[in-house]
Amino acid sequence: MKNYFLFLVYIAITSAEAQQRPKLVVGIVVDQMKMEYLYRFSDDFSPNGFRRLINNGYTFPNMHYNYMPTYTGPGHASIYTGTTPSTHGIIGNEWFSRTLGKEIYCTDDVLVKTIGDGTSKEGEMSPKNLQSTTITDELRLATNFKGKVIGMSLKDRGAILPAGHFANWAFWYSKTGAFISSTFYGNKLPDWVTEFNQEKRYMPYINTGWDLLKPVANYNESLADNNPYEGKVNGEKPVFPYDLKAMFDNNDASILRATPFGNDLLAEFAKKAIEKEELGKDNITDFLTISFSSTDYVGHILGPRSMELQDTYLRLDQTIADFLVYLDKAVGKANYLLFLTADHGGAENTNYLKDNKYAVTNIEPKEIRKALKQYSIDTFGEDLVLNYSNFNVFFNKAIIKAKELELVKVKQSFKDFLMTQEQVKRVYSEEEILGSSGNDYYLNFIAKGYDSKQNGDLIVLDKPGYIEYGATGTSHGTAYSYDTHVPLLFYGWHIKKGESFDKKAITQISPTLSQMLKIPFTNGTEAKVLEEILGK
Repeated sequence: MKNYFLFLVYIAITSAEAQQRPKLVVGIVVDQMKMEYLYRFSDDFSPNGFRRLINNGYTFPNMHYNYMPTYTGPGHASIYTGTTPSTHGIIGNEWFSRTLGKEIYCTDDVLVKTIGDGTSKEGEMSPKNLQSTTITDELRLATNFKGKVIGMSLKDRGAILPAGHFANWAFWYSKTGAFISSTFYGNKLPDWVTEFNQEKRYMPYINTGWDLLKPVANYNESLADNNPYEGKVNGEKPVFPYDLKAMFDNNDASILRATPFGNDLLAEFAKKAIEKEELGKDNITDFLTISFSSTDYVGHILGPRSMELQDTYLRLDQTIADFLVYLDKAVGKANYLLFLTADHGGAENTNYLKDNKYAVTNIEPKEIRKALKQYSIDTFGEDLVLNYSNFNVFFNKAIIKAKELELVKVKQSFKDFLMTQEQVKRVYSEEEILGSSGNDYYLNFIAKGYDSKQNGDLIVLDKPGYIEYGATGTSHGTAYSYDTHVPLLFYGWHIKKGESFDKKAITQISPTLSQMLKIPFTNGTEAKVLEEILGK
């Protein structure tokens, strides 16, 4: 009897030790998801997708990005590093680097090669431009590299940046329809990935086409089909139903990106990864990062008020519901910790706002560049602007020096000119940004997104509602709430039900996970945590 009692004590202690960490952490990022969508589309959500996460998990409905620019690359990097672009160095998706004097892409790496059935350029990617560690890196270190980390997305940056420097693998979607990777991670794809790709699982979605999931009456939260604020989908009018097979025949498998089925394919791939990599099968914590990108493609092309976007979210709700059931069975309900957030929000279409009497407009970036060039030639006799992109103005210092001009006066001249432009709210110089004292709300956003070795000489803050984009669809990138306000849902292992309406910063996710997993903080974070979910 005594031995039996000791055995039970041993089992209890062993079980308690096993529960010090979850068996699997799943980080889900929904690209371009505004918090508003959880409210606007809620009547048509199932009980088992987003609602399950909300009703049985912890919700932070006032989560915001705390820097500018709000783009995909910086968003994914900030979620997982727990810091902002000024520290982690991913200051855009692509940007002109003042140090290198050329455009670079956030995950470019010419020293690695594509592995898998993709083009040579699609796989020349790695996390080398990411200057901070990620929560996934710290998990690898804390488990002596025994815990597995795998990242995946339709986008290379959505897979690579969350997975960090030490990931076992990162996989992203090629226009060939295959998931590929780079030699940064290995010399050949795992056999299960090759087998998955050979099955061409994208084709059933393409052959079926895209029609509304529910009766048209359910889409009363959206504008009419084929409204004037929508762009073309793969060259075709934005009208249901979509003949995806015809689009595929005229293009390639990349057409799946701008449909809800890109998300479905990725979820299939995630399940296969959990099965074949045996994620969550032992007591050493693994981490799977998933970034659903189709929402962003649909949003950019068709805008936030399109039936297509609503349909994409209704289908994503079903995809998440199905994935949760899979996790319950494959890992166990009490064994996984899941969080869901977004890399940025998105603006309303400016023409839609204008038609409803809000005097804003879109501005094509090429028109801004053209105006800057003309002003420079008229004022200084030469084009002194090296580059304008991502709200940054870069000056050609060599020409300024050769013409014996004072850089400070040149900056002021261009600031004065930019302030005459309809869309501009404020212009900040490098000196103002680096010397920011905390008294200017938006300057603080810009400072947290500014890397003095890479960013420009001036940063432009547009007025609310204006976007530097085309006339249809939408974009993002500003410091305003429509771009910064995203959902954050925690669910699963050691998560109590509840919600907090206190304003939170996206950089609090990573350090909170560090505390929950009892591992070191990432090396760039301020370590401000979400205390609400850390208590007993």
